[in-house]
Amino acid sequence: MTVTRDSGVAWTDPNCPVARTLDLVGDRWSLLIVRDAMDGARGFTEFQQRTGIARNILTDRLRRLVERGILERRTAPTGRRQLYALSPAGRDLFTVVVALRQWGERHAFAPGEPHSVLVDEHGAPLPELRPTGSSGDLVDVDTTVVRKVP
Repeated sequence: MTVTRDSGVAWTDPNCPVARTLDLVGDRWSLLIVRDAMDGARGFTEFQQRTGIARNILTDRLRRLVERGILERRTAPTGRRQLYALSPAGRDLFTVVVALRQWGERHAFAPGEPHSVLVDEHGAPLPELRPTGSSGDLVDVDTTVVRKVP
């Protein structure tokens, strides 16, 4: 069953936060646009050059990301073009992008194959993200369960 909310987003699984998130930002282009916004891209041309995305698809994804509250659109100081910046909700995707990046570093490259690395302000690679439970201990798929809310 698909449920639609007021903004027109069709929920594939209305009770699952993972499914809802994927409905909002789960396509490849949207996440790459968010990634590039996190890396300083602001203008249409910057997003297009960094991603290689077709103009019509980029126009659509930028519009959707603004409508869904992930990006904010602003007029450039010159008044000639639109600039895009992460909204607070978009900034909240940082941990998601880091988790995807770290998974990719472990599983999407052959051993020794070169790839980019995300570093902190001291130039050191970020430590691996690891979820912890309420006690502070590491948790994984064997120590967690999804609780359905009535």
